[in-house]
Amino acid sequence: MEELLEVKAQIKEFVKDIGDEKSLELLDLLATGKMLRSKLILKIAGANEASIKLCAVVEMIHAASLLHDDVIDDALTRRGKPSINALYDNKTSIMFGDILYSKAFTELTFMDKKIAYKVSNAVTLLSVGELLDVELTKTFNNSYDKYLDMIYKKTASLIEASAACAALLAGLDDSKYALYGKNLGLAFQMIDDILDITQDSATLGKPAMLDFVEGKVTIPYLLLHERLQYKEQLEILYKKELSGDESAWIKKQMIETKALDDSIAQARRLGLEAIKAVEDENNESLVQIMQAMIEREF
Repeated sequence: MEELLEVKAQIKEFVKDIGDEKSLELLDLLATGKMLRSKLILKIAGANEASIKLCAVVEMIHAASLLHDDVIDDALTRRGKPSINALYDNKTSIMFGDILYSKAFTELTFMDKKIAYKVSNAVTLLSVGELLDVELTKTFNNSYDKYLDMIYKKTASLIEASAACAALLAGLDDSKYALYGKNLGLAFQMIDDILDITQDSATLGKPAMLDFVEGKVTIPYLLLHERLQYKEQLEILYKKELSGDESAWIKKQMIETKALDDSIAQARRLGLEAIKAVEDENNESLVQIMQAMIEREF
């Protein structure tokens, strides 16, 4: 998408405005992802000066959250490249994240008040979601509601805001697009959590089943825990380096209890609800984005 190059160029311009050479150097070292939020904004609002600037602001916020996330998780890679904290140190990663956040908020002050509020509020939710994520790794979480609240805040809130703000730019019903964005974010995170179990390490680019080792009780583990007769069999493996036999036992139980199938079904339900929300909007691209996500092979 040529428009995504425009978004990257706009981000560079925003960082250049700061007048700090180190920030530009660090920006060049950031690994670029799929830019899902920008794609969503552009599919809803089209490519114009206002939408490109909104994309740049949202991508800077997302990048800032990942810079902080990598410090929290002690992650040495990001999207197959060395993370900023690995290349430099935690302080550099945190401060560069702060610079990107601050510049994004500065640019938001020039935008429509409703848009500025929705994006800023999403960043507050995102930060609370990060905190919840850390809290939930301290003990075995068996609450689906807590898991859903955490992934909504940490992942879905900014995607929800991106879709709603794009609709505001285009003069469309922002509530419909907010629901689409929220469900896209929830389904995206659930699928990511499912793939951690179903895919091998080579495909994932990280050790398979790492979530559980790191203390993350995601939707398949929640459903499995609920359905196991002897729940302590799963609980004793929590935050433990899993042997091949232990990993195989978890997968076998997930298949037998249908925890995996029902996790996939839940992500698909969210996706179909999102498609229904925008079915009268004549935007086939949004349907295709969601279908590609929920109809993939697991």
